Amino acid sequence: MMKDTTQSSSHAVYSIKLHIVFVTKYRRKTLAPELLDYLKRAFADCLAAWRCTLLEFGGEADHVHLLVDIHPALDISVLINNLKTASARRTRARFAEHLSTFYSKPVFWHRAYYVGSVGGATLETVRAYVDAQGTVEHARKSEANKRKPPA
Repeated sequence: MMKDTTQSSSHAVYSIKLHIVFVTKYRRKTLAPELLDYLKRAFADCLAAWRCTLLEFGGEADHVHLLVDIHPALDISVLINNLKTASARRTRARFAEHLSTFYSKPVFWHRAYYVGSVGGATLETVRAYVDAQGTVEHARKSEANKRKPPA
């Protein structure tokens, strides 16, 4: 279970987590264990520079999964493109000989990617909470919670 990682800035309290998947160009199985370890560090460094945190990382020979905590001021598509560009550039420089057996051109990631929002609550839970706003039942529960001693 993921711990609550709510953060705050001067004007916002936020918790924005994304599941990101990158696939290698032509789905070639280029990602050896050493390369995956390197990518984990490269992604963590890139994300830190963008005020983000790499929460989880995993991958197989032809794709990687990232669970990322992002800052609300970011444009997701710009972040994604920056991650792909920076990680590809670093990886091609570090593993040039290995990658030359798979690619004759300086390519690494496929153009497409997957990104999805994730959180601790299900969509149904959030919908029910939003729907309950302004109802007598919600007001009663809120008042009861205020009277409970802290755990």
